[in-house]
Amino acid sequence: MTVLIDSWAWVEYFRGSEAGERAREFIEGEEEAVVSTINLAEVYRWILRFYPDEVAEEKVRAMKQRCMVLEVTEGIAIESAKLKHRLRLRLGDAIILATARATKARIVTGDPDFGDIEDVVFIGVED
Repeated sequence: MTVLIDSWAWVEYFRGSEAGERAREFIEGEEEAVVSTINLAEVYRWILRFYPDEVAEEKVRAMKQRCMVLEVTEGIAIESAKLKHRLRLRLGDAIILATARATKARIVTGDPDFGDIEDVVFIGVED
């Protein structure tokens, strides 16, 4: 199985949270893993809220070591617009979903915005 490790999973992993422990299974696992350049941007921005640039660079390097980084292609961009319109997702989430579908990957996340989407491995904390 190929997995797209969503920004939510990376952030929880780096925070060392309970959900991050569930993300660890995929981040440190054997599955083929991918991330979008959008994931890199989202995680980098989150890290900069609490840490200096050097820490953000280190964490993004770890992401790039583990995952194949996928660019937003024209096809992914167009499919993202369709998904955003049809599913009423935020644009970043629509890009991630389009990227996952283009690579036949399952999204590993706990982001509730993906709660009703097929082929999502939901690792969020249950209420």
